[in-house]
Amino acid sequence: MDFEIIGEIKKIRLIADKKRIRILPYLIKSYGNGNWKKLSGEAPVLDSGEKFIAEIHYYEAKGIGRVDFKIVDKLREIDKEDL
Repeated sequence: MDFEIIGEIKKIRLIADKKRIRILPYLIKSYGNGNWKKLSGEAPVLDSGEKFIAEIHYYEAKGIGRVDFKIVDKLREIDKEDL
């Protein structure tokens, strides 16, 4: 992850879970066995000195946490209510 999430992830939605996750073997080998979910959300990020709201994708499992964040799209510049 070459960027930093600087606020709360909002508008979280489920993309895939359990066997529908293509990289499930990688997640289990790297982070451990868990109830893995692929999620999408919007979050304020700092990337190369620029602050903006981005759509991000990531994986999450209870007891392990959130891992492997990826910026999918730059949505807009940050407003006061975004932080």
